[in-house]
Order: sequence, then structure tokens, then C-alpha cells
Amino acid sequence: MNTIPASEELLGAGPLLRTRAYLNGTWTDAADGAAFDVFNPATGEVVATVADLGRDDVRRAIGAAHDAWPAFRDCTAKDRASLLKRWNALILEHKEELARIMTLECGKVLTESRGEVDYGAAFIEWFAEEARRTYGDVIPANTKDKRIVVIRQSIGVVATITPWNFPLAMITRKVGPALAAGSPVLIKPPTETPLTALAVAYLAEQAGFPPGVVNVITTSRNAEVGLELCENPLVRKLSFTGSTATGKLLMRQCASNLKKISLELGGNAPFIVFEDADVDAAVKGAMASKFRNSGQTCVCVNRLYVHDRVYDEFIDKFSKAVSALRVGNGLDEGTQVGPLISEKGLAKVKRHLDDALAKGAKVLVGGQALEGLYFRPTVLTDATADMLIAQDEVFGPVAPVFRFRDEREVIELANATPYGLASYFYSRDIARCWRVAEALDYGMVGINDGMISTEVAPFGGIKESGIGREGSKYGIDYFTELKYLCFGGIS
Repeated sequence: MNTIPASEELLGAGPLLRTRAYLNGTWTDAADGAAFDVFNPATGEVVATVADLGRDDVRRAIGAAHDAWPAFRDCTAKDRASLLKRWNALILEHKEELARIMTLECGKVLTESRGEVDYGAAFIEWFAEEARRTYGDVIPANTKDKRIVVIRQSIGVVATITPWNFPLAMITRKVGPALAAGSPVLIKPPTETPLTALAVAYLAEQAGFPPGVVNVITTSRNAEVGLELCENPLVRKLSFTGSTATGKLLMRQCASNLKKISLELGGNAPFIVFEDADVDAAVKGAMASKFRNSGQTCVCVNRLYVHDRVYDEFIDKFSKAVSALRVGNGLDEGTQVGPLISEKGLAKVKRHLDDALAKGAKVLVGGQALEGLYFRPTVLTDATADMLIAQDEVFGPVAPVFRFRDEREVIELANATPYGLASYFYSRDIARCWRVAEALDYGMVGINDGMISTEVAPFGGIKESGIGREGSKYGIDYFTELKYLCFGGIS
């Protein structure tokens, strides 16, 4: 298989550029020699050709991870923490190479890619510290001759399926707590962005993780590989980030052996601007949340609700800010909005826009597809609840703006969705801030803040946006098992 990248821009990545899968401490091709191409969405060019593993390859990887589990589980928490700290240091040391790889395969602008390296490394650092804090409890016994203790233990082999829009951070947010708890991991990155996963696996190897503890499964055979990860009983836990439809499918497949799961799924984030809001701050927050990664994040603003009293002021300032955004290749200096990930993603944006226009929306800014996979940042006015863009996340740089007149009305509109991941609102009334934050039916609420993701806080949703939490002190709970110990005969 060709191991030399087609893109000369990747030559500077040095040893971080890997095109073979990483299984049981070995860089390997697929058993049948299959491979697939990775494309740069900014240019359409082939970046590299990567090993395309099948179900039999994955079955062997699972066995290797399972064999590595006892020794890794029995390492001291301090030793596991030391491994994670070395990995964190190496990721930060190679920040620029990782950022370039990320931009080339997913299209996000280079400044955002650099920020993601910092963000992703923060989860490794955080869970290195949490490795030594997986505490248990001593429970007052029900009789005098007993002692009751609860301990936490490693859950076992963990499979992770990660998305293309955060090709580094969504890995570290999952494997950080798994490794801290003593669980070997199987990382299945998306077909669009395997190179970032392989690069961080190389750095994990350099950090000293034993063979079988960190594994990366590169594949385009997503259905068969996903089925093996779900149905193989040696995998004790599956963590997935992606669409709600795929999450439901994986949940059904995991039911065959009652595998524990964490799901971080789709969203439909409302962004509310009340009449007492700092409009300038609200515009800044909306810009940061809506157009990051060209609108392709699960916590992106999808619906902007603006009170009638400040609607015109907000629209004027917001549209001017959107008009000033520079679209282009993420590697070019000054670019603020890169390409969409694929033709499928572009087609979805066009479909949402066409539906909105057919139902009465007006384009204030943008509204045009550009050459390739680019779409001009867009502001829509006169948006209504019956539009597709109000019901389904557009996953692109299109911002529909809705009018509202009172608090109760906008809460009902914001909650009128099966999704419940992220939400945002702006107000300077402290009583309203508490009242609305508690009323919004979402796992996360940004109050006068459009950027809420951090390793120190629990990330996750409710309703059809998922199960479980990632990051924070709560994140490691989903990678451990509680065990109750009852000591009898004590007198």
C-alpha cells in the first residue's frame, strides 16, 4: 500500500503522518490489502491513502485489547497518570503538525485547528489528574458484624467511534477517561479524518503505552466494523459521537449483549436574545457559536430568537459581522470560514435554504454556494417554525433569525424539538437568567456566553441528543464499574 502522501503540504508532518492502522502496538495494513483515499475538502485533492480494515481485522484488534486489559488495569493510578501526562506533553509539542494535518483532512481553518489541539490535549491532562481520584465509599453497615465498601474498577475494553468535525478532541475526550480508569481503547475515526487519529496514536506510542492499550481502526467499511464493535462481547463499553439516527442504530446493536454505551448525538441549539441583553455581546457570542468550523459542530447555534424590541439592532450588527467573514482554504492566512466536509453536507445546506425561501424567509446576507464545497455565510430573516431549518440542524453557515415577544413564548419555541444538547441566551436580568436556564430543556446552557465547551465541565445532552456525559469529574464515571464489597464475621 502507498504510504507516501499525495499532498506535498503534509510532508512537513514527518513521523506523525501515518497511513497504516495501529493495532496491538504494530502499524499494519488491512489483511486483504484494501485501502481508501482521504480527501482535502478545500481542494478535492487526495491527501493520503489509508489502510481499510475489515471485520476480521477488527476482531483481532479487540482480542489484543482484551489481552492487554489485565496488566493495564493492574497498573497503579500513578503510572497511568504518568503515561497520560507524557502523551499530553507530546501532543502540545507537536501542535503545529497536528493542526496542519487536521486542516488538510477536515477543512477547518488553521487557527481553529490549533485551538482544537489545545482543547483536545486538555482532556488528557485533566484525566491524568482524575486517574488518581477514582474514589470509592465506606458505607455504615446494617449490622454490627459487617463492613460495607464500594470501589470503582475499570470497565474493560472500550470502543470509541468519533466524528470528523473534531478529529482530535473527540478522541481525547473519550479515551482520556477510559485510559485513566485502566481500560484499553479501540478508536474508530471517521473515513473523512483518519490521519489525525493515527498521528495522536503515534504520539501515544511514543509516550509509552503498552501494545494493545491504544488501537486505531481505519476503515471505510463502517457498517460491518460498527457491528463488530457493538456485538463483540469482549468490548464492554461503546462511546459514540455522531448523528441521532446512527446512535439509535448502535444502541439497538449493543442491546444484543447489554453493552454499556455513551452517546453524544445531534442538536438543534436555540440562541435567545432578550430585550435587556447586551446586543453587542450577543452578536459576538452568536458569531463565535454559529460559524465555528463553518457551522459544522453539534453545539452550533441553529435557531436565533431575537426579541422584537432589539430585533432590528441585532440584525443590523449581526449581518454586518457576517458579511465581513472571509471564506477560503483553511491553510490561507486570514481565512475565517472553510469548506463544508462533503457534497452531501453541501446538499443539506442547500436543501434547508431552499425550503426556508419557499416558506417565506428572506436572504439578508449570503445565500450562495461558491465553487467547490464552499458556501457563503448566510443570514435569513422572517424565519418561522414550520421551516426545515427550524426543525433540523443545518450543519452549515446559515443563520435563521426568528422574532419573539415574550419569555414564555420563546421558551416554548426553544424547547419544541426532540433534541436537547446545547442552548444559549443573553439577558442582564439575574432572576430571568436563573428562570430561563432552569426552563430550557437542554443538557447545557450558555448564559451570556456562546462558547461553553471546556474539559472541566460535563458535556452531553438529554432527550434525543444522547446518553451520558464527557469531560469534568463526572466523565470518568462512565468508564468504571461500581463494585460492592460486604465483609462479614467482624466482631
